Amino acid sequence: MSRVIAAACFFIAHVLSCINVCYQDSSNSRPRDQNSVSESSRRFRAEFLEDWPQTPGSPYFDPSTPDNVTGLVGYPVTLLCKVKNLQNRTVSWVRHRDIHLLTVGRYTYTSDQRFEAQHKPRSEEWALRIRSPQRRDSGQYECQISTTPPIGHAVYLNIVEPETEILGGPDLFIYAGSTINLTCIVRHTPEPPNTINWTHRGKTINFDSTRGGISLVTEKGIHSSSRLLIQAARTSDAGSYQCVPDNALSATARVHVLTGETPAAMQGNAQQLRVLDIPILIATIVIYRYTFSE
Repeated sequence: MSRVIAAACFFIAHVLSCINVCYQDSSNSRPRDQNSVSESSRRFRAEFLEDWPQTPGSPYFDPSTPDNVTGLVGYPVTLLCKVKNLQNRTVSWVRHRDIHLLTVGRYTYTSDQRFEAQHKPRSEEWALRIRSPQRRDSGQYECQISTTPPIGHAVYLNIVEPETEILGGPDLFIYAGSTINLTCIVRHTPEPPNTINWTHRGKTINFDSTRGGISLVTEKGIHSSSRLLIQAARTSDAGSYQCVPDNALSATARVHVLTGETPAAMQGNAQQLRVLDIPILIATIVIYRYTFSE
């Protein structure tokens, strides 16, 4: 602090010295003594600006700075901004949705306590951290450098939540004697589920039951999958099936086992039956219009 004050005092003295030289030169009607002014400037630069060098050139964003980030609902996410040659400029984060200033330098300027500015001294990284992000936080954010005019780097944030889907659902129609093939996909989980269970009509499927012909194939990864295979479908296999991962919501599909042309064991409301009556309904409408148009 004392060094800064000394620098300020010397600078003021330097300016006053220059003014005095100029005044004397003007009053004596002779050329100014450039040597006196130059010597004072050299002393100022040598003694007080030597420790504060500035790298030539303008600030710019590191090309490796990511511009798309995906996060999970409820799990902290960080938007990163790498700035080269910042010098004495300031880095800020702005949310595009409402043009809201979130951070300036190492300080947070929003009342939403989930947002936090992060920066390590002497680091080129300026981060915006969001604790417990929600789907509404998805959208475009911008890291800005306080040049004239300001320059920015846009980052798109996509917040997703775990989801479970049974392919082909919610209703599947299977002919008796064929194989029931139910594939469950689990997406956007922080880690693969430890277990993916299946239930039929609310009861956990027993793969060792006397029914036989039931198998399960599970693959874990970014998108985990579980395939339930039931050989030689029968009417008792109809009903509601549920896929239940241990770290995401469950998904449900209804299986209808058809015997010939007649749906059997339809578990649910009568509206499901009407799917098979659509051709009859269309034919009736055509006949009705043709009859009354004559």
